Parts: sequence; structure tokens; C-alpha cells
Amino acid sequence: METFVKAVASVPGRQRTARASFGAPVVIHATAAETGGVFGMWETFTPPGQGPAPHVHTRETEVFRVIRGTYRFTCGGETFDAPPGTVVTLPPHVEHGWVNISDAEGQMFAIVTPGGFEQLFIDIEATDADTPEKVALIEARLGIVNAYTRRLAEGTA
Repeated sequence: METFVKAVASVPGRQRTARASFGAPVVIHATAAETGGVFGMWETFTPPGQGPAPHVHTRETEVFRVIRGTYRFTCGGETFDAPPGTVVTLPPHVEHGWVNISDAEGQMFAIVTPGGFEQLFIDIEATDADTPEKVALIEARLGIVNAYTRRLAEGTA
């Protein structure tokens, strides 16, 4: 990985787009490859009632800032609602998830450190991973664990 020595700019109208595991659009602002692995950054645009399945990051800490809508987060045994302006930091190695509980599309800005997780969205888009099985293979490579990737690892999927 190259050293982080130059600015990374995500200019409106020229951003990179991808999609989340549940199909929502994602705008990639910076990748680990561009930041020397320091962080990755993106925005997600979430339809009502949507969000990722509960999962565990084995490598990264995630930080979200809610821009529009209200999201319900779960982390460990805790559940809480996050209206616009809320910043949520999720630790690695703790199962978490979130869902847009608003009646309209929600928007969150996200950063992971170290970077790398944002590659999930890029790879989903590039490979047209359109089933939980295809997404799970990408997640497993990136150190993301959920119920399906656990079954894959155990050979019971």
C-alpha cells in the first residue's frame, strides 16, 4: 500500500458510486488504497426499513454521522435511535447493525479506520454480487462476520 501523501478529493458529480450489501446506493469518498490504509470514507443512502444484517468487523472501527432520517442501531446488547446530527462510533469485534426507521430515504456519512471495509461496496458493484451467498464471500475476505459467513466457515451453509 502506498503512503498517504496527496489529497483525496470527492467532487460532486464525479464521485464513485457503488452499492451496499442490501442494495442501497453508496458514494465512495476515499479508500484505503488512497489513504495508505489509514481510513476509508463513504456515504450511504438507505431506503426506509433497510440496513445491513447484524455483523462483526474483525479489523475496523466504524464512525457514522446521520445526515437525514433516523436510524436504529444495535451494538452488543444495546439498541438506540439516532436522529440527524447523531454520531455513532462502533467498535471492532462487537456485533452491530442498523436500520433506517424513517418513512423516507436516510443518509449517513461513514469512516472506517483502518481503511479497507469500503472495498466491500466496490466489490459488490464490480462483481454484481446479488445474493447473500455472493456478498458473504466478499465479506469473509474482508474480515466481516455475520450469521451466513459463520455457516460458510463451518461448512454448514
